[in-house]
Amino acid sequence: MSDANDILAANAAFYAAFAAGDFAALAALWADGDGISCIHPGWPAIVGRNAVIGSWRDILSNPARPQIVCAEPHAIVDRDHGHVVCLELVDGAALAAANHFARVGGAWRMVHHQSSAIAQMISPDDNADGRSLH
Repeated sequence: MSDANDILAANAAFYAAFAAGDFAALAALWADGDGISCIHPGWPAIVGRNAVIGSWRDILSNPARPQIVCAEPHAIVDRDHGHVVCLELVDGAALAAANHFARVGGAWRMVHHQSSAIAQMISPDDNADGRSLH
């Protein structure tokens, strides 16, 4: 499997753990050190393993948490670092998301997640260089 496919698999595991409400699986996907971060939509930046993992524990324990589907994932890899840019479909709304990974002990582990609202969807025809996902 290529690094890009491995990162896409790690990204898919992240969204599967979220959908299943599986906190242990979701926490295991994150790197262990304090050099991790997360920005949930509308939240301030969260830095450090305890704070980041705690935010996911709080979200997953909320029975009214939204259902999130990852769409159009695209992996970008540079040696031992990579990220996935994608859409998050949340209760009918689209968010832009970036999930950053680092190779740790031979496995791709998440080091940053950020998701934010999209002002408007842009079709590839509207983008001059044709490289935008949306």
